[in-house]
Amino acid sequence: MSEEIRSILIAGGGQMGSGIAQVAAQAGCEVLLYDVDEERIRKAILSIGNHLAGSVTKGRMSEEQRAEVLSRIRGSDKLEAACKVDCVIEAVTEQLAVKKSLFRELDTICAAQTILATNTSSLSVTELAAVTGRPDRVIGLHFMNPVPVMKLVELIKGLRTSDEACAAVTNLVQRMGKSPVEVNDYPGFVSNRILMPMINEAIYTVYEGVASPDAIDQVMRLGMNHPMGPLALADLIGLDTCLSIMETLQAGFGDSKYRPCPLLRSYVHAGWLGRKAGRGFYVY
Repeated sequence: MSEEIRSILIAGGGQMGSGIAQVAAQAGCEVLLYDVDEERIRKAILSIGNHLAGSVTKGRMSEEQRAEVLSRIRGSDKLEAACKVDCVIEAVTEQLAVKKSLFRELDTICAAQTILATNTSSLSVTELAAVTGRPDRVIGLHFMNPVPVMKLVELIKGLRTSDEACAAVTNLVQRMGKSPVEVNDYPGFVSNRILMPMINEAIYTVYEGVASPDAIDQVMRLGMNHPMGPLALADLIGLDTCLSIMETLQAGFGDSKYRPCPLLRSYVHAGWLGRKAGRGFYVY
C-alpha cells in the first residue's frame, strides 16, 4: 500500500496556487496556502470561497460542505510552515532560478520524507530535483488552468524520482478527481510542446497581417471545434507565461521552429499580458 498524502503546503497564492489549494482541500487534505504577500493570500482564500459558493448555488455541494472545505485551508506568509507537511506543491512564477531558490530552501525546512512537487509547465524536473538532497522525492505535477474545472494533470518523473513518490502523488491526484497522465521529463512535456507552438503560430498570423485575432480564433473554434481560440487562450494563460515556455522550448531543443514571435515579445514588454493585465490580444 502506497503512502498517503494528508497535508500539503501550496507555495504561491496566484490563480494556479489557489486552484490547487481548493481541489486539495476538497480531497480531504489539510492545506497551507503560502505566499510572501499576505494580501494575495487573503484574496486567494476569498476567491476559493466564491468558487465554492458557486457550486452551492448550482446544487453541487451543500453550504455545510463548503464550510468544511474552507476550514481545511489556512494561509501563511512563513515558509517554515512547511516543516510538518507530507507534500509541498510549488506554484510560483515560471522562472527556473526562482524555483531552484525555493526548492533549496524547502529542502532545508521540510522533513526528509516530504515530497516536493512542482507545477512547472515546461521546466526540467530533473534539474530542479538536483538542487535538493532528495531528488527521489521530487516530481512534476502540471495542473491545467482553471484547476477546479480541468481534469488533466501531467505527472512528470525526473530521472531520479522514486516509484514510491510517484505512487503517492498519483493517489493524491486521483483523490482530487483528476486524471494523472505520466509523461517524460522533456521541455514542455506533452501539453505545452504541442499547444504553445500552435499559439505562437497564431500570433505570427496576427504579426504578418493574415487576419485579426477574432478571425483567427473563430477559425479554430468553428472550423477545428476548439472550445476557445488560441489567442483568447493565450490571454487566459498569460502572454508572459507563453513567452517563457517558448523560450524554454527553444533553449531545450535548439530548434528554430520554437522561436517566439516578435509580436509576443512586444506585447510582454508593453505589459499587455492578457486577462490579468486587462489587455492582451483582447481588451478586458
